[in-house]
Amino acid sequence: MKRVYNFSAGPSMLPLPVLEKAQSELPNYADSGMSVMELSHRSGLFTEIITEAEQLLRDVMGIPDNYKVLFMQGGASQQFAMIPLNLLVNSKKMDIVNTGSWSKKAMSEAKKYGDVRVIATSEDKNFTYIPDVDRSMIDPKADYVHITTNNTIEGTAFSDIPDTGDVPLVADMSSNILSVDMDISKFGLIYAGAQKNIGPAGLTVVVIREDLIGNAPETCPTMLNYKTFSESGSLYNTPPTFGIYMAKLVFEWIKELGGIKEMERLNREKAQILYNYIDASELFASPVEKGSRSIMNIPFIIPNRDLDAVFVKEAKEAGLETLKGHRSVGGMRASIYNAMPLEGVKALVKFMKDFEAKHK
Repeated sequence: MKRVYNFSAGPSMLPLPVLEKAQSELPNYADSGMSVMELSHRSGLFTEIITEAEQLLRDVMGIPDNYKVLFMQGGASQQFAMIPLNLLVNSKKMDIVNTGSWSKKAMSEAKKYGDVRVIATSEDKNFTYIPDVDRSMIDPKADYVHITTNNTIEGTAFSDIPDTGDVPLVADMSSNILSVDMDISKFGLIYAGAQKNIGPAGLTVVVIREDLIGNAPETCPTMLNYKTFSESGSLYNTPPTFGIYMAKLVFEWIKELGGIKEMERLNREKAQILYNYIDASELFASPVEKGSRSIMNIPFIIPNRDLDAVFVKEAKEAGLETLKGHRSVGGMRASIYNAMPLEGVKALVKFMKDFEAKHK
């Protein structure tokens, strides 16, 4: 069986044991004579799947009892509108930390529903660092503060979660959910598209504190109201059933691995191997300030040399897929999410060493 190391920013690699289990259960789930993809979302078998998926996520992330877990569709892009629709209801003011492309999109949608104030930004240096944020910068009357915990395109991440006091903190965790251990009680709402660390594209996970549900105006569309999903157990309409099943398998895999603390240890080890080589290299360089580096998305460049296309082509031939960097940053980018094995990162570093030796 041919398998490559897929460094795509998303849809990304899935753990091989998860794929193999899904494969074995695909035509006949739990001796039902049906595939998971054929199960009614109202059936007892699917009720077990979605209930187990939620409980596993609660266990792995340490989600407190006063938070709801919602399984939705629409990706993070739909959340950019859904969050202000539900949360910009009192002062209609929102504070945001602008750290790149996805922050900008969240701002653009929020401006349709209220006042948006940028309290910190790294735009002055092309988003190559995470700006400092402290409580004094936050408007105490703001309905919420928004951050993107990991910036997929720019390769930066928050190492410390800002203290926002009584103002709810909302976080786009699409590209680093389940990768590091976090105190969920610091957040009012967390959202993430599944296609990086959770499962296949099509599922969106929202973790929301209960007091933030039920405040949307009557004009809020039914399918954009968190109350709809909370009251129905994410079953108001047909959810992405196969995506939820795959997410459950991924949550099981993380738990069997040793939980989120062990996952974080492995992720930091992988990232350190790659960063250590880049920093020691005479050919490659990192455009990101050291204190702000992501352990999920690692961009790297070849300064003053027109070798990017050659690198990407030869890497693909060596079984190292999707290493081309985003057009706004250039160079290359290795996305090393949870499912990327240590061996994949070591294979990339070996290829980079050989490439450097050829192009000194």
